[in-house]
Amino acid sequence: MGSLWAALTSGPMKLTRAGVVSITVLTASILLTACATAAGTQGTSLTAQGTVASTPRSTAGTARSASDPSRSTERQTPRPLTIAGNPAGHAYVPQAARAVSTSQPNHIIGNGTPASCTSAAVVRAVAEGGVITFSCGPNPVTITMTATARVVNTSQQVVLDGGGLVTLSGGGRLQILYMDTCDRRQIWTTNHCINQEWPQLVVQNMTLEQGYSPIQQTPQTPYGGGGGGAIYAQGGQLKVVDSRFVDNRCYKIGPDLGGAAIRAISQYSQSPIYLNGDTFTGGVCSNGGALSSIGSSWDVINSVMTGNQAIGWGANPAKPHTPGGGSGCAIYNDGYNYNLTVEGSVIQGNTAREGGGAIFFVADNHHGALTINGSTLRDNPSGEFWTRGYPGIFFHSSGHPIVTHSTIS
Repeated sequence: MGSLWAALTSGPMKLTRAGVVSITVLTASILLTACATAAGTQGTSLTAQGTVASTPRSTAGTARSASDPSRSTERQTPRPLTIAGNPAGHAYVPQAARAVSTSQPNHIIGNGTPASCTSAAVVRAVAEGGVITFSCGPNPVTITMTATARVVNTSQQVVLDGGGLVTLSGGGRLQILYMDTCDRRQIWTTNHCINQEWPQLVVQNMTLEQGYSPIQQTPQTPYGGGGGGAIYAQGGQLKVVDSRFVDNRCYKIGPDLGGAAIRAISQYSQSPIYLNGDTFTGGVCSNGGALSSIGSSWDVINSVMTGNQAIGWGANPAKPHTPGGGSGCAIYNDGYNYNLTVEGSVIQGNTAREGGGAIFFVADNHHGALTINGSTLRDNPSGEFWTRGYPGIFFHSSGHPIVTHSTIS
């Protein structure tokens, strides 16, 4: 979108290519420590014990040992997947960002056994819409998708709740969830498709792993369609709660293509995408190893992003003889009139080949605020450029990032 060129040639920002700058703004009442370490190229999952304030977590006992005959009659209890998010994050969670009730599901996938939980059942339930839960047995189960689950635009709400036990895997070859209110194949409901209130897609208490979006950026599709190895969401509304995104991918080059885990474009009425208590690790894409958006706001609450990579090169617009990309390793934001808020979160050990090892934030019309509160951003190297005074961040908008009770180094 020409954002980077504008940022590099005009405006108040200053770029730094060398040196180490640390910003620490802490109060005695808040102590936030990083609970993640950098991962390698493939990423590693995080183990977090405890709960996020104001957000319900799954609870479970310990499964019996099959090798202990004295316990052979003991009832097996669930063993949840690794808990997501930042247990040391205590940011307030607004009602709109919290998990939705699934006490009266419209669909229950499975009949109590792992074999009964299939890709076809997930695809069918998502297409029909409503609240979707799973009954796959007491232990964690992975459903390897054989087709992308696509939201139909006549649905008011699509809720997927894995109960802390369900992983949807793209098998390293396909996108897991797709929503596009302007896609006629998914039913076109209005001339204002880019700004319609429904569907609302909610993903909670799940793991999405090894999703892959192979779509490349072309002159015909310069901004939309690509990215979002786990979730692609254009229009409508998106919320993700207490979920993990592990080793997702999207295409490796392209100046505006991004979002190994989530790609979002033009959410309804500029409402924010809520990420509450989530973990993003091991994502790899041209830009945005975890998140990428154009013209969309985010509220990232009590979450963790670690070991993600932005591997494109040439930035945006692409430098001569380069394919473009390589910015915003954890979060890549571009477009007009949007905001990014990061609260109670840890962004650590992410790497961008070009700019913004943690966050790339470019508001083309200078109408956009970046707010970081009660968070730790540490060891997020930017290969070529960042904004002076904010290691790991490239910021181009009016004023400066708003940083409170946070550590940036």
